[in-house]
Amino acid sequence: MTKKKRKLSLLDKRAITGFLFVLPWFIGFLWFYGKGFIQAVRFSLSNLTMQETGGYLLEFVGLDNFKYAFLRDATFNQTLVSSVGNMLIDVPLIIFFSLFIAILLNSKFHGRTLMRAVLFLPIIMNSGAIQASIELAQQAVNGGVTAVSSEAAVSSGVNVEYLLNMMTELGVPAVLTDYIVLAVGRIFDIVQASGIQIIIFIAALQSVPGALYEVSKIEGATAYETFWRVTFPMVSPLIVTNVVYTIVDAFMNSEVVQQAYDMAFTNFNWSVSVTMSLISSFVVCILLAVIVKVISSKVFYYN
Repeated sequence: MTKKKRKLSLLDKRAITGFLFVLPWFIGFLWFYGKGFIQAVRFSLSNLTMQETGGYLLEFVGLDNFKYAFLRDATFNQTLVSSVGNMLIDVPLIIFFSLFIAILLNSKFHGRTLMRAVLFLPIIMNSGAIQASIELAQQAVNGGVTAVSSEAAVSSGVNVEYLLNMMTELGVPAVLTDYIVLAVGRIFDIVQASGIQIIIFIAALQSVPGALYEVSKIEGATAYETFWRVTFPMVSPLIVTNVVYTIVDAFMNSEVVQQAYDMAFTNFNWSVSVTMSLISSFVVCILLAVIVKVISSKVFYYN
């Protein structure tokens, strides 16, 4: 008696199609980055010495570089924790800000194309010389802006300390108050890092079937209910994409990456630099796995 073959379900076929779609990328990733990763692990477990005649010499030292990074370096632990903390502060704000701006830009109004271009400018402004010029200008006017802001707050009657005390008296948790203060202080970085996310959310909003909005209008749903019942669930798969991109982007521009760079090209301690890079990359991968797992369990996939 011949055994009946089990037919693939639609979900199985889609899973196979998705796997075949990413297979070329996966092969290329292993081909180009697999060897580099193995080499980085070798460097982290060895003492690397550059030769005057060219090349390098490796001397196996085991976990000494990891011990140096965690136990002997005065700033690495603090920089790593600070970078992760800043990342956890920035990511939710960037996602919420990007979705809010994308919803505004997806509505119909005169000058919409120009506004989209303006909000995409921070990505262009992040390039090399332009970014350096902006940083120099910020440093030059930082003291003046602080003084003007303080005078403006006094003249307008705004007492920041009073507002913070009021939030405390109203029972707002200190953690939330600190988060709001940190968010306000990092508003420029948040806007600057939101360009790609806004574009992705705009694409997601434009792919929402118009029939869903028509049905919600017929049913008498308010704009608030339409957002939470239609818009947000439909763009939720792209929230995962934006979260992953934002975490990786924040990591690439973090202080811990700069410290690893300085360790290599300023202190010429190549092995410790590679070790710091591996440690920070491992921490970010753990964060990505946990955050994506939590968010994916709440994502709605429209079929």
